[in-house]
Amino acid sequence: MKKEENIKVGISIGDLNGIGGEIILKTFTDARMLEFCTPVIFASIKVMTFLKNHFKIDANLNGINRTNQILQKKINVLNVWNDPVKIEFGKEDIKIGEYAIKSLEAATQALKNDEIDVLVTAPINKHNIQSDSFKFPGHTNYLAQELQGNSLMLMVANNLRVGLITDHVPVKDVANQITPERIKEKLETVYHSLQKDFRINKPKIAVLGINPHNGDNGVIGNEDDDVLRPTLKEIKDSGKLIFGPYAADSFFGSNNYTNFDAIIASYHDQGLIPFKTLSFGRGVNFTAGLNKIRTSPDHGTAFEIAGKNEADHSSFKEAVYKAIEIFKNRNEYGVITQNPLKFNLKKI
Repeated sequence: MKKEENIKVGISIGDLNGIGGEIILKTFTDARMLEFCTPVIFASIKVMTFLKNHFKIDANLNGINRTNQILQKKINVLNVWNDPVKIEFGKEDIKIGEYAIKSLEAATQALKNDEIDVLVTAPINKHNIQSDSFKFPGHTNYLAQELQGNSLMLMVANNLRVGLITDHVPVKDVANQITPERIKEKLETVYHSLQKDFRINKPKIAVLGINPHNGDNGVIGNEDDDVLRPTLKEIKDSGKLIFGPYAADSFFGSNNYTNFDAIIASYHDQGLIPFKTLSFGRGVNFTAGLNKIRTSPDHGTAFEIAGKNEADHSSFKEAVYKAIEIFKNRNEYGVITQNPLKFNLKKI
């Protein structure tokens, strides 16, 4: 297992007209960050120098062209492109979207090649990244294609963890996409992620219902009774601590969420509205279930404040911390499960 100080944190730059560059630089101006990880920003030294000067941030940038040139205790900037980029803060721009994808693709390839250990993604604009070659609603769906495993969006803030059965899906399509197979796959993914990524041996998971009041015995829909309840019972009968479905409207307000290691919501806003209400600025988006680790902050491009030096970098810093923590937990889990007897003897 690698020592903590050697962990290479790859960073995709996100939308250059948003707050991504600002929060990245603000995170690594704290010299202590460079003591336990080595950042590698996938962009260009010209762009990062422009951002550094614009925000008057004292950052020790190290421009490189290959990953074998990465230096510890430096903010490494790998040149994905060399052409000049016109940055207009707060503006949605298709060309800027192309640079965001170039950065993401290069960082993902480095992650697949083990040239970096983890990936932290700065926010993108989901509209201006669309093209003939890139047709994904967000990072999670793209990484699910590029990496191995079954992906699940898991929002994390300390002991609060909220996952989704369906993520970037129109509300009108949600019920049709919640099938027994999908429910089983998502719960299996989050269960094993809690074990290996968060060191929780016997996870306790709550599942929120699909319809208001879980359908009120069919008065407000049959999906909870016909699909969700029998599937959860089957999973619970296999020995896993799975509970629900719970009515979503009172679950968080009653503090019931504190009794569980993770909560699985049926759709995007059902889970993310309470999560961001409880933890905005501290939350992290973690793509669970894949063979590589990716995290991101819990906010978007924030065009309205871009370029004004007003962005709070707390969530991005938490995303870096969480990626490193999960990397270490996953490596330790691998050691334990590979040879549990040898590990236990060492502990005696």
